[in-house]
Amino acid sequence: MTKARAATTAAAVTACCALLLTACGQDSTGGSKEEKGKKKQTIGVAMPTKSSERWIADGRNMTKILEKAGYDTTLQYGEDDPDQQVAQIENMITQGVDALVIAAINGEALSNVLQQAADADIPVISYDRLILGSPHVDYYASFDNEKVGRLQGEYLVEKLGLDKDGGKDKGPYNIELFAGSNDDNNTRFFFNGAMEVLKPYLDKKQLVVRSKQTKLNQVTTLRWDGGTAQKRMDDLLTSAYSRERVDAVLSPYDGISIGILSALKSDDYGSKAKPLPIVTGQDAEVSSVKSIVAGEQTQTVYKDFRELAKVAAEMVDAVLGGDEPEINDDKTYDNGEKVVPAHLLEPVSVDKSNYQEMLVDSGFLDAKDLG
Repeated sequence: MTKARAATTAAAVTACCALLLTACGQDSTGGSKEEKGKKKQTIGVAMPTKSSERWIADGRNMTKILEKAGYDTTLQYGEDDPDQQVAQIENMITQGVDALVIAAINGEALSNVLQQAADADIPVISYDRLILGSPHVDYYASFDNEKVGRLQGEYLVEKLGLDKDGGKDKGPYNIELFAGSNDDNNTRFFFNGAMEVLKPYLDKKQLVVRSKQTKLNQVTTLRWDGGTAQKRMDDLLTSAYSRERVDAVLSPYDGISIGILSALKSDDYGSKAKPLPIVTGQDAEVSSVKSIVAGEQTQTVYKDFRELAKVAAEMVDAVLGGDEPEINDDKTYDNGEKVVPAHLLEPVSVDKSNYQEMLVDSGFLDAKDLG
């Protein structure tokens, strides 16, 4: 072999090996080993409690959507203990999550831990419950919370017939008012929305609150607890309704509604001589929808948490990608430090007449779960 031919052969072999080495450095999709081994981004999801079926569903929906989008997730439930939720979020920050989605137990308890998130350059999405008192809340995903209250108030007015013929000569009807937890910012929006509808009838004495408990701070229910609501309803029946009957109850949430109904049934409501009052609710939880079908609870407000999880996941994806998420409200939700840009979804009133279409046919609930 001549020197020239040998040199040519060596060059060819070298080129071939270079090609092979390049190929060995790629996976089947054409990405490099370095790309293939790139660390996934992790999203921390902090939910308030497993005692409510809606929050279990929210956590499941959030992690499912985020993982489908290519993220790792860490999901924690604070079990209605604000200190526990703070500790869980601190741990997520220490682990190096890339973003946080937080449904706060106490909207005012997270200022310090969110400062830690900001120091670590971790964006924060406030989920359904607005986080208060911190400038380090990037976006808010929720529903039109005042409309939730308006739907409840409008339902009571309609079913009592106060909206017919101008409502003249209707009533008086006895009503009692319940609100959510005093440390949840949504409580104020729900209550104000309902009272915007009910106040004209209260002023005209067509609706009467015999307990005289009409101010928000008189009617809140800590942690949205059904047992707490049941005890308060028991006390109201004893103190204000020994000779009167309750015609309607404004309840902001299904778990509270179930507690109210337990107290009412213990006082013989639900019998032929003493029909149950109109009782509202929210979240379309299985137990309350079954109660509606059975003719006990009267109404709930349906909020499609599957869509809410999508909105929150899209916010995460946009922020981590350096883009602006889609928002539709940049004025309403002032958390005391800033107006948090929000994306609000529409709630829907549901009762016995439309639960099949709205909840079952849409796939939100399974018919077999309703018996």
